[in-house]
Amino acid sequence: MTKRLLLDTCAIIWIAMDEVIKPEARAAMKAAFAADEKIRVSPISAWELGLLSCKDRLPATRTPLALFGEVVAATGVRIEPLSPEVLIESSFLPGNLHRDPADRILVATARAHDLTLMTRDRAILEYAKQGHVSALAC
Repeated sequence: MTKRLLLDTCAIIWIAMDEVIKPEARAAMKAAFAADEKIRVSPISAWELGLLSCKDRLPATRTPLALFGEVVAATGVRIEPLSPEVLIESSFLPGNLHRDPADRILVATARAHDLTLMTRDRAILEYAKQGHVSALAC
């Protein structure tokens, strides 16, 4: 079965910058495209890109809006809307996950919509090993 994917903010950056991602992540993306399954991005990633940029921590020559827009404009990608339910759920996640609000919202989004979060964030990958969310290292 094809994994339904949600890209973490760093995954968006690496893909937009044409950086190398793990073969398993690349294969999952190709399988999603082949199955006509949209890869999701969250609006919270646009917010996070803005924060990274204003702190001079966005390794890109494009503006955060341009970078996010390029990823969203790609065929097979769509924005997964944020709902009040997901935002509230991000405050009540089971187990132990760090307090980063963007990461918590991404995890809550993945949980609410049965998505696999593609990330390199060690804390999220560990959280996934505990069975709280589906995640794929990229």
